[in-house]
Amino acid sequence: MIEKILILLVVAVVMLVVFGNRLPQVMGDLGKGVRAFKQGVNDATDGDDDDTPQPKKAKAKAAAKTAKAKAVKAKSKPRV
Repeated sequence: MIEKILILLVVAVVMLVVFGNRLPQVMGDLGKGVRAFKQGVNDATDGDDDDTPQPKKAKAKAAAKTAKAKAVKAKSKPRV
């Protein structure tokens, strides 16, 4: 049991010596990836009940088109 722990400790020290200068960069990239994943999950759940999530800009354009179409329909209807 102690031999396994000692081997793992030696491997960890060797990895730190060999890759120690890249460790902050790797951890920063890992953090950015996790942050982007969480943002993607939140964006997907904050949307409408559609099955396909859309980017916010696309949703805004679609809403603007819908509002414009409704306004045109309202103006074109003859009043009785």
